[in-house]
Amino acid sequence: MAFLQAITALIFALALARIDPSTCQMLQGKVSCLDCTHTYDLSDIKVSVKCEGVKKLAVATTEDDGSFKVELPSEHTTQPSSGNCLAKLLGGPVQLYVPRKNQVSQIMNDKEQNSYTISTPLSFMTSCPQNTKCKSSKQVGSSKTVDLPLPPEWGLAPSSYYVPFFPIIGIP
Repeated sequence: MAFLQAITALIFALALARIDPSTCQMLQGKVSCLDCTHTYDLSDIKVSVKCEGVKKLAVATTEDDGSFKVELPSEHTTQPSSGNCLAKLLGGPVQLYVPRKNQVSQIMNDKEQNSYTISTPLSFMTSCPQNTKCKSSKQVGSSKTVDLPLPPEWGLAPSSYYVPFFPIIGIP
């Protein structure tokens, strides 16, 4: 009986020895707005983190002050090094205008162990900068349908239901 308990305790100790709580590598950063007031809400802006050699992609959502925190993506076999990871500003709840130099940032070691930060600021604007051509989404044509007046005695549905439909009549 004591032998069985010793074996169970040994297996339990070996299982706990394999768990390393300090292997979690966290990235902390902050996004900023170049043309906003100091009371602008910077929440719900998406930032992606991609590390070289790792298929996974980590996505963080910013808080009210623009700060974000995300665990670096890693495979079970390899730990990512900060030298080959990039953070990229993806977008937010409103249209963001991001200069190319401020869209991507290299990840570097922070003062604390297993803690990383961005090397260059991730910043954006909420309006199109002057002297630049911003690609705005092209306006799509009107979706208003044609409604031809039909006599109600005919008992037909409104013409908007079938006017845009052109049947293809083929002879076999």
